Amino acid sequence: MRKRPFLLASLTLGGIFLFFLLVIFASGMINSGSVVVSVGEKIGVLEVNGAIVDAHRLNEQIADFRDRDNVKAVVLRVDSPGGGVGPSQEMYEELKLLAESKPLVVSMGSVAASGGYYIAVAGERIFANPGTITGSIGVIMSFPDYQELMGKVGIKSQVVKSGKFKDIGSPTRSFTAADRKLLQAMIDDVHQQFIEAISTGRKMSLADLEPLVDGRIFTGRQAKEVGLIDELGTFNDAVRYAGNAVGIGADPDLVYPEEEKVNLIDRYLQTAASRYLGVDLTARPQLGPQYLWHVN
Repeated sequence: MRKRPFLLASLTLGGIFLFFLLVIFASGMINSGSVVVSVGEKIGVLEVNGAIVDAHRLNEQIADFRDRDNVKAVVLRVDSPGGGVGPSQEMYEELKLLAESKPLVVSMGSVAASGGYYIAVAGERIFANPGTITGSIGVIMSFPDYQELMGKVGIKSQVVKSGKFKDIGSPTRSFTAADRKLLQAMIDDVHQQFIEAISTGRKMSLADLEPLVDGRIFTGRQAKEVGLIDELGTFNDAVRYAGNAVGIGADPDLVYPEEEKVNLIDRYLQTAASRYLGVDLTARPQLGPQYLWHVN
């Protein structure tokens, strides 16, 4: 009989412990995005922050919102100077598919330039702050030249190649006239692809775009004057527009994509490298032509 109160107390404490463990577990899953409870009509929010390096994650989010019936419209928030040509074009194509099935409204943050502007023209309505930096409609490639440095330290490079252009852009030799002509033709073609996307998205003729596509940047207010955006307004203005456009009001519920899961070791290493070494372990080298507002 003496053991029964101890047993009851142990069971009670165990039950309380399990209850709080379940609460913590469920809370952690919801906060990490593993459990999504989505009821009622909502506006989806997609975000593009920083340099555009890889389209995979955003394109997964686009596909998810495209397939969810309760997501009636999407607001794309862009705060990016652009990035790789390929990833920018992949994002743009997926956003166009999304815009065919539900309204896509774009909100520009501090910067939505070059590739950041490229993806924005997939939207049916573009909002920017008056001071947003946008435009920079152009393409850039840069190549380092180490020849002088190598000569000073006595280093030489020997190359065996299958054709005269195989080592084009090498930092160990000078550009030839043929190199420059070939690369310029490639850059001009990629630039023309950018202009054609803007012409389609903004319903502007190539002739009207010609004075705007030399790489110059615009403020949001200047961009509105020349037709590159539609409205001066904030993210909240874009949300209100999207909500009204689909008939769910100016104060709609918002839904964001699930957060990307990062294991604890990777998160610790990334934080330590950033804090103590000033190194971003997630950064990837930018290769090839760039739709990038190049400010370095």
